[in-house]
Amino acid sequence: MDTQRLIDALRETDAVRFGEFELSHGGTSDYYVDKYVFETDPTSLSLISEAFAELLGDGETKLAGVALGAVPLVAVTSVETSRPYVIARKQRKDYGTANLIEGDLEDGEEVIIIEDIATTGQSAIDAAQALREAGAVVERVLVVVAREEGAAANLAEHDLRLEALVTASELLADAGR
Repeated sequence: MDTQRLIDALRETDAVRFGEFELSHGGTSDYYVDKYVFETDPTSLSLISEAFAELLGDGETKLAGVALGAVPLVAVTSVETSRPYVIARKQRKDYGTANLIEGDLEDGEEVIIIEDIATTGQSAIDAAQALREAGAVVERVLVVVAREEGAAANLAEHDLRLEALVTASELLADAGR
């Protein structure tokens, strides 16, 4: 995987911003990685799907994307690898099927979660729990950016291994802050 090429693409899209930002877990940060910027950029999506495909290697393991942020990522990775995927919702809808897991999932099927950014890892933990309750075997979480703020340790407590395409340290190094 060409990590520097991905870092350059994330920077060129202005997905990395500096200032004071409130994060989804309630904390604050002096930088923000805007997933919607890189998830709507075809060049970034292509690089991300290629890198995820490399991490996934050969096999038929199903993919899972955490709604809503990781859905574009899991969709392009599915196309890149010809692997099917499911979508893990954060909460049930009040209409339709009211499923937490959308898509075809067989009991005992191995699933790898794809996520955008990992800070605490809670979204991935919640997704893994929903997938496991639906009968899946989940051990790996692949993310575009690991903010290096405890996600790896939190995921490990739930028997999940975090694998990141880029770490915050790599993304912020020499970023002109």
